[in-house]
Amino acid sequence: MKKIEAVIRHEKLNQVKAALEAIDISGMTVQEVRGRGEQKGLEFINRAGKYRVDLLPKMLVTIVVPDEKADAIVDALIQGARTGEIGDGKIFISQVERCIRIRTGEEGDEAL
Repeated sequence: MKKIEAVIRHEKLNQVKAALEAIDISGMTVQEVRGRGEQKGLEFINRAGKYRVDLLPKMLVTIVVPDEKADAIVDALIQGARTGEIGDGKIFISQVERCIRIRTGEEGDEAL
């Protein structure tokens, strides 16, 4: 099993969900997070002067899937989240050792 975590722009969440639903993926966990990368935040100028917001709001989408679905999900995430501009986000893929469905006690791919 693979755990896929994607840090994306807030405004791209609906497109990401639609891209995932198009490949029959509906299960996901979504969290509001803050972070920074190459972009190093944004600088604004107002009447009081310049100020920098260096931790930008992002969305963290987490999906755990059987190994064979991982590549299709990564492609869907890229399709839904890409703007071509700096700050589009990152995708992290890691191995999941074990998964258990609490309600039934099922394990492994059956628990997904």
